[in-house]
Amino acid sequence: MEMKKRINLELRNRAPEEVTELVLDNCLCVNGEIEGLNDTFKKLEFLSMANVELSSLARLPSLNKLRKLELSDNIISGGLEVLAEKCPNLTYLNLSGNKIKDLSTVEALTEMKMTKTKRKMKLVHQKAMRRRRRTRRRKKRRRRRRRRRRQAQNWEREKRKWASPT
Repeated sequence: MEMKKRINLELRNRAPEEVTELVLDNCLCVNGEIEGLNDTFKKLEFLSMANVELSSLARLPSLNKLRKLELSDNIISGGLEVLAEKCPNLTYLNLSGNKIKDLSTVEALTEMKMTKTKRKMKLVHQKAMRRRRRTRRRKKRRRRRRRRRRQAQNWEREKRKWASPT
């Protein structure tokens, strides 16, 4: 289902000015951009767009009351400085499962955190990156163990071959 249709369904005969929570998970984004969401959602406090194949936040409207933003499992790789401008009251942001490779792309958000000392921005993406590093290390260890095991098995075969009287 496309994002515009999903927004209309989620409104449930309410005006966009009245909506405080909007969940758009698993719907389709055309061209990887936000569609159907505009400045009329003035009271929106929670927005979830998980797994919508979102690649850009350029068309995000200004949502001054937005506190929680769920953007997990998308293909976002940059352009997060838009959040600092358009969502000034953001206190929770989930970026896990995106294609962000460096923490330098998240620097704009940490600057936003510094200007608002009372609010603590939770960057779930940082936790996910640590988790990915841990799993990479575990995979490397497993590969090393398998390689050593194979080498030991090959060595045993060679010993048997030379020890057997032919």
